Amino acid sequence: MNPILATDSYKVSHWKQYPQGTRSVYSFLESRGGIFPETLFFGLQYILKRYLVGQVVTQADIFEAREFFTAHFGSSEIFNEAGWQRIVDEHGGCLPVRIKAVAEGLRIPTGNVLLTMENTDPQLPWLTNYLETLILQVWYPTTVATQSYYMKKIIREFLEETGSPELIDFKLHDFGYRGSTSDESAGIGGAAHLVNFKGSDTLAGILVARDYYSETMAGFSIPAAEHSTITAWGKSNERAAYENMLDQFPAGLVAVVSDSYDIFNACQNIWGQALRDKILERDGVLVVRPDSGEPTEVLPQMFAILGDAFGFELNAKGYKLLNPKVRVIQGDGIDRETLRPILLALKNNSWSADNIAFGSGGGLLQKVNRDTSKFAIKCSEVKVNGERRQVMKDPITDPEKRSKAGRMKLLKNAGRYETVAENVPGEDQLRVVFEDGQLMREYSFEDIRQRAEK
Repeated sequence: MNPILATDSYKVSHWKQYPQGTRSVYSFLESRGGIFPETLFFGLQYILKRYLVGQVVTQADIFEAREFFTAHFGSSEIFNEAGWQRIVDEHGGCLPVRIKAVAEGLRIPTGNVLLTMENTDPQLPWLTNYLETLILQVWYPTTVATQSYYMKKIIREFLEETGSPELIDFKLHDFGYRGSTSDESAGIGGAAHLVNFKGSDTLAGILVARDYYSETMAGFSIPAAEHSTITAWGKSNERAAYENMLDQFPAGLVAVVSDSYDIFNACQNIWGQALRDKILERDGVLVVRPDSGEPTEVLPQMFAILGDAFGFELNAKGYKLLNPKVRVIQGDGIDRETLRPILLALKNNSWSADNIAFGSGGGLLQKVNRDTSKFAIKCSEVKVNGERRQVMKDPITDPEKRSKAGRMKLLKNAGRYETVAENVPGEDQLRVVFEDGQLMREYSFEDIRQRAEK
């Protein structure tokens, strides 16, 4: 990737727009609000290591950018060729920028600074916000990690009330790879989900955790059927298709989609009668998967059938727990809004949340955008002719878009985070993570998980 081209077109002209004598531009990132009261910060290390660390600008990049922007703007005067040449000649192609950020995995209330960045070469003040386009993309993994965390809170609430909270790690499985907008989004979004859970079929996310966060194996999965592997047998051979799954995977967990024709018949007559003894004798757990219908209606009926066929017991909290050889996974239509009604429907029918796991695809990785948590990067200070100027936007038409001014730090007092002026006493929670092309601080995936769980 040519880093000179990794920006919005209009930023290419900004070097001509700052006041004469501008030597420094200081900007910050925050979540201004949105649907969550806090954000779980994640994904900056991926962006830095993939795109910004080391010698990222070359002479060939400058030549390509010059030709590209001349054609793009219809003029050779817009592109700051001399500025980028300075980066190659004086900085060896490394970007002279300092970035400070909160530790990944921390949950920070909205309205607080999460990251600051500023140029370290006074000849290149325009570089700070030139990088905004790339750095602001941290909104996506942070928003997915935040959404996954709040889905975890919902599931944990029902586990605490009806079952076993220690089962939480594998209660929400990532099914989102095929529904992602790109392989890269699946990777960074999938890794973001794995901050909170350990189940995933999105291999790209597991690879991001491995390659950028030093986690050997962040996510786990099991053999599972899809409709093609069941319907290939034909409707008249539905039992044989199911039995083949038990034969091919004689031990451990195995998930079988069972609604290709009639989920209730499958549960009652095939699983519950024809294959019942084989399931009970098997060294493992059968996970039955419905994949259609209204879950709040389908699941209680399924559990009633499976309970009659395989039996159940009451746990210490007074809720029904299926025979341990059988469990259910709901992977259709799962998002943050549907989880609670489903779990409530099961609870109202006296079923423990221990009986069920969930899979989420588009609802986990795709039902978000930058405004979900209202992310923005804004300039808050410039230095012009030796004078530091606090700057901000303050539109009368939208007070919520009023931005912060000046240099800032993030303090933690008595468990509360607060954004204050940089000169206020106290330990800054923002730490230098990148400076002049070098990664200054690196986080392991396990460290991030532990912070997120606290």
